[in-house]
Amino acid sequence: MSLTGVPFPYVARNLVTRRMTTLLTAGGMALVVFVFATVLMLSEGLRAALVQSGAPDNAVVIRRGAQTEVQSGIERAQAAIIESQPEVAFDAAGRRLVSKEVVVLISLRKRESGGPANVTIRGVGPQGLALRPQVRLTAGRMFRPGASEIIAGSSVARRFQGAGINETVRFGQREWRVVGIFEAGGSAFDSEIWGDGEQLMQAFRRPVYSSVVVKLADPTRFAAFRTRLETDPRLTVESKPETRFYADQSEVLARFIEILGLALAVIFSLGATIGAMITMYAAVANRITEIGTLRALGFTRRHVLIAFLAESLLLALSGGVVGVVAAAFMQFFTLSTMNWQTFSEVAFGFRLTPGIVLASLGFAALMGVVGGFLPALRAARLSIVAALRAA
Repeated sequence: MSLTGVPFPYVARNLVTRRMTTLLTAGGMALVVFVFATVLMLSEGLRAALVQSGAPDNAVVIRRGAQTEVQSGIERAQAAIIESQPEVAFDAAGRRLVSKEVVVLISLRKRESGGPANVTIRGVGPQGLALRPQVRLTAGRMFRPGASEIIAGSSVARRFQGAGINETVRFGQREWRVVGIFEAGGSAFDSEIWGDGEQLMQAFRRPVYSSVVVKLADPTRFAAFRTRLETDPRLTVESKPETRFYADQSEVLARFIEILGLALAVIFSLGATIGAMITMYAAVANRITEIGTLRALGFTRRHVLIAFLAESLLLALSGGVVGVVAAAFMQFFTLSTMNWQTFSEVAFGFRLTPGIVLASLGFAALMGVVGGFLPALRAARLSIVAALRAA
């Protein structure tokens, strides 16, 4: 195999010959690619956690102008109108698949640090679980309607005091017993506590619902459902597909993570690129005689230019692969942070996708090409006579 005339083993052998310099430069590039990939994985993990919270055939109805369920308020009469829409699906027993929900925030203390953090309490209707098939109980049982019982998401149960099975949490001037733990497939529901909607409305003295979630019999009819609701003079609501609704919840935080992380990656990449440039300049200085010999053997300036660029590219891609592999291990970790739009804690994991792998390797390749171009150009401009005289 050859690279435009210069044998590929020659290019690779030069990196092996200068193994210490190669390792240090590739290590620096691996660190930059690790940061770059980790930031993208963080942003993707946050988006995935919130988007997975929704089902494509569900629609969320909130008060017009409200950005979150906590800010929203829907009166009982309005909820009944929403429930009666012809697009709403029925279950096997002939009941409409609708959940009238109330969402509030409470402060709980973390198990490890003892510090307070906001946790979302969601009061759901009898069909609440049927609308979220990704939610399943992993321990205990479902709360009983009319009782001061709750079930906790696995992330909440693990991280907050009093949220474990058979423990109690005090809020709304009551003691609430945790009777079950549920998993929601890594979605934001894992960071919530669920209870009976009517009981929670009484506890928090809320006369209105926060949202109404409906399952559509035919998701393609969402536009007709939305138009009917938003033009009904009795209603002041707006609706979104549930996946879109939760994606919007992550937009501000995900964008901030991307901007901050990419800014750091760009700054680090300048150092890595300069490191690659120094390495390649040193390679050119140490191999002037070789370059003269290559030219004497008939290789053109273009061949020399591309051979040194290929060497720099190979160096960068080696670091890039190491950085991506190291970043892949971050998928074993879970983070939690406050969602600035809901002001509640949300736990999510790093998520590596094929697109992030390609973007990271492309970023590494760019550093290699930029860092290697000037040294390669210097090598290509050396004349045969001057190069051989340097021996």
